[in-house]
Amino acid sequence: MCRRNLFIPDKMAYTKGKDRPEGVCILCAIAEGDPQVSNLVVGRRDSFIVSLNLYPYNPGHLMVFPEEHIEDLRQLSEERLCTMFSLTRMCMDVLDELYKPQGYNLGFNIGRSSGASILHLHQHIVPRYSRELGLIDVVSGTRVIVEDPIITKEKLFAAFKERGAI
Repeated sequence: MCRRNLFIPDKMAYTKGKDRPEGVCILCAIAEGDPQVSNLVVGRRDSFIVSLNLYPYNPGHLMVFPEEHIEDLRQLSEERLCTMFSLTRMCMDVLDELYKPQGYNLGFNIGRSSGASILHLHQHIVPRYSRELGLIDVVSGTRVIVEDPIITKEKLFAAFKERGAI
């Protein structure tokens, strides 16, 4: 089967860092509220941020990351590690309530060789569905996002606010 990729014009600039201020980490820019970057933050707690992924695999694809620039999970204290995983659990609860996924992919890419396009430590939380592939996905090898990211942000922001994570 011939697989095709959906062309996302901004993705190359993003991976090369051309869509952000010179020498600035995109997640640090988000943490600092830099107006030059998209604000996709849906929650904050104890110096951690919960944000939508700018290029999601599925609606509700979230990232949890510390406000400070850390590149490796082992740089977090046990207490901060517990906070990060507590937020991860909250994210899964919120996604269960709003989107009812059948599973999750959770993960970190640490270091360039792992595929990390952002060196700032962040955990991906990707909701997964038993029937998430549609005709277009199978026939063309293209991924279709089924919800406008602005609507996703509004739903998740309200849910995190309700839980005091703003």
